[in-house]
Amino acid sequence: MVEIYGEAIGTFILVLLGNGVVAGNVLNKTKGGNTGWIMITLGWGLAVTIAVYASGIMGPAHLNPAVTIAMAAVGALPWSSVPGYILAQMTGAMLASVFVWAHYYPHWEETKDPGTILATFSTGPAIRHTASNVIGEAIGTAILIIVVMAMGPNNLTSGLGPMVVGFVVTSVGLSLGGTTGYAINPARDLGPRIMHAILPIANKGDSDWGYAWIPVVGPILGAVVGALLYNMALALI
Repeated sequence: MVEIYGEAIGTFILVLLGNGVVAGNVLNKTKGGNTGWIMITLGWGLAVTIAVYASGIMGPAHLNPAVTIAMAAVGALPWSSVPGYILAQMTGAMLASVFVWAHYYPHWEETKDPGTILATFSTGPAIRHTASNVIGEAIGTAILIIVVMAMGPNNLTSGLGPMVVGFVVTSVGLSLGGTTGYAINPARDLGPRIMHAILPIANKGDSDWGYAWIPVVGPILGAVVGALLYNMALALI
């Protein structure tokens, strides 16, 4: 049970701070407005690091359904644990979205562009191209899962793991994130997108459900393939 709680609280922190830095950057009349993509990627990397530190003592701190499914696919997690982990991750992400909305409450009224508002909840492509968008999400998540799995064989000093995960998320964002916004995490995208549809947000528009499957399917495919390839490579050593 403590692992489930860890997944919920960790994903809550992840989305609160991650979408919080996006909101602070793009919403009108914030003190952090227009600080740019580097600030967003750095903020997300720090959000991941802090979330993993906060929840890691309670469990594996996947905080990501794609990671959970990949770990089950390679036998590192019982399949029976997957539904509970994903439910906790989704719950944490959705609750965090409510807090982001409340925290920036007066700024939604000041922001007139519906696309900008949606960007503070979920991702969207710079150029809408289904195959490329799926591949982009898959590649980014594959890199994430490979690094996560490599931490054990590298015998990292205790306590450095969360920092490494934060580094790789920042790197993926800087190098690969400009095409889709690098969800690389179904809960991080789908949970807030659901809340975008539900919450009474001023000036909001459509939640872009036509795109919503890509940041779910792409990361899961990438994580599973990345985990399997990494295990195959280890078997050759």
